[in-house]
Amino acid sequence: MIDVTRRTFIQGTAAAMLASVAYRPAMAAPKRGGHLRIGLAGGSSQDNVDPASVVYDTAYLTMATARNTLTNVEPNGDLSPGLAVKWEPSADVTQWTFEIRPGVTFHSGKKLELEDIIASINLHRGADSTSPAKSLLEPVTDIIADGNNKIVVKLNGPNVDFPAVLTDLRLVIVPAKDGKADRQTLDGTGPYIIESFEPGQRIRFKRNPNYWNAENSGFFDSAEVIVITDAAARMNALRSGQVDVINLADLKTLNMLKRVPGIKVEDVPSGRFYIFGMMSDSAPFTDKNVRQAVKHAINRQEMVDKILLGHGTVGNDQPLDRAQKYFDKSLPQREFDSDKAKFYLKQAGLSSLKIPLSVSEAAFPGAVAAGSLYAASAEQAGITIDVTREPDDGYFENVWMKKPFTADYWTKLASADAQFTQGYAPGSPFNETHFDNKRFNDLLVQARATLDEAKRSEMYSEMQHLIHEESGAVIPMFANYVWATKSNVAHQQELSTKGDLDGFRCIERWWFE
Repeated sequence: MIDVTRRTFIQGTAAAMLASVAYRPAMAAPKRGGHLRIGLAGGSSQDNVDPASVVYDTAYLTMATARNTLTNVEPNGDLSPGLAVKWEPSADVTQWTFEIRPGVTFHSGKKLELEDIIASINLHRGADSTSPAKSLLEPVTDIIADGNNKIVVKLNGPNVDFPAVLTDLRLVIVPAKDGKADRQTLDGTGPYIIESFEPGQRIRFKRNPNYWNAENSGFFDSAEVIVITDAAARMNALRSGQVDVINLADLKTLNMLKRVPGIKVEDVPSGRFYIFGMMSDSAPFTDKNVRQAVKHAINRQEMVDKILLGHGTVGNDQPLDRAQKYFDKSLPQREFDSDKAKFYLKQAGLSSLKIPLSVSEAAFPGAVAAGSLYAASAEQAGITIDVTREPDDGYFENVWMKKPFTADYWTKLASADAQFTQGYAPGSPFNETHFDNKRFNDLLVQARATLDEAKRSEMYSEMQHLIHEESGAVIPMFANYVWATKSNVAHQQELSTKGDLDGFRCIERWWFE
């Protein structure tokens, strides 16, 4: 049972109630109209509209544009209403009641019903679920309807952060069919209707005339996403006027792009980080000394300077960025140290080491060059990294989580709990390092039940230390979101840093001047 004093419970409940007040950022009056074209990196022939199969940026953008979650996370980090207008915890915070917005319809005209919401959340639950979001819902024991306009989510223990879990773009609501979520439908309740979906090529949207929040969003008449995996091709598409927006602008030619009339470049600090993940249950990474040696064999500042060209910050082998309120500033920064790497190899009974590393530009822009830099620095420590460039298409399906040492990227999630649960909890399909530490696992559960912020901060600090010291995560850098647009593309002053292109909500939130 959670220890909730009257004061802490009232504070916690008040925070939840305040979060249900609509968030309206100050911004210039947007204009309506026009057709937005986006040249997007991060697509694959494996793309689909199934919420339980969201991996690439194209899928995240599609979910954000055509569908809704129960709760939203705003650029300032506050929670705001989505399909839920209000949420309240039970006294012991082991269940949450969500009041559902009335009068919402799907693009097909079907009325949103509680059955749709329950089925959509249950899609990610259960022994048979293969959803990447499954671990986020592991604490859920049941979801039931309460009257005609509320659902009650029951948990296996207290969780003060649970409403933030439901902001995850994989937890969007789709229609139910025969009691189960329709995974193949194009239908949704979002600001735009999917007109066509061509995996790995193109997605077309048109404005939803019946959107429940049409007054505050959905300013373009229509939009399309064109998948352009090659960075140079994306830059050329923007220069030539084929598209209005590109993400992941090529940092090497960024200064040239800035000089092109009618184009503006935006550089947004974020919680997006790049990682080389060792599976800690796969030899030789089963030995902590080997993992430590590999971690000391990378030059993080060199990565920021040469791969990000300064558009980012040094990472420290744990996933919380400096803007996260629980970021532990006291954690010693790990530096490149060939002598320490050799020391840990010796502790492992080795004088040298040879390991394979799989990389791809699908993992993150510059991953191939980053792999080469890693190999060069590691060589000074007696570690030979055999870098293999894997095909971009299908990388996350065929290589990542299949081979023991791979490159990957992460976006910032809605809370520290979500970041730790998705990346490091046993059983999570995104636990790429196969991290399984009893102390960490216990703290993960305890922190969810702790309303005292000071105590919670101590727990999250210890968890960062455990990941830093024990896991197979090599996190050399946090990357800014660097995108470019035509100069007539406008947006609110405050941008979300929890995903590329304004938290993937650019089609919903931006407009033409």
